[in-house]
Amino acid sequence: MKNIEPESKLPNMIGPGTKILGNIETNGDIRIDGNIEGNVNSKGKVVVGANGFVKGEVVCSNAEIAGTLNGKLVVNELLSLKASSKVNGDIKSGKLSIEPGAIFSGTCTMGNNPAPAPQAEKK
Repeated sequence: MKNIEPESKLPNMIGPGTKILGNIETNGDIRIDGNIEGNVNSKGKVVVGANGFVKGEVVCSNAEIAGTLNGKLVVNELLSLKASSKVNGDIKSGKLSIEPGAIFSGTCTMGNNPAPAPQAEKK
């Protein structure tokens, strides 16, 4: 159910040697080869390149991580952790692909509803 089309077909790119302090929101895809300290919110795909570094929460529909991510990761559809990836934080994802060599430390929740509502305790 896509009501919002990406503003542009060109992907957003954060190049090597670039450091951003702050949050990023986009309707399109974004590729990160630099450093970001802040949250990334994308209705498209987030790609963290092999030299990319993100410290903060990432929320998107698809993600491919080849670099380093320290923080929470919420992916509605497919999350792909490449062999060179280092993820330290909690993951909520619809589907998960992990290549041999990837480093992941944290908790992982998977399924069609990656963010289930908390249930009240039964007495």
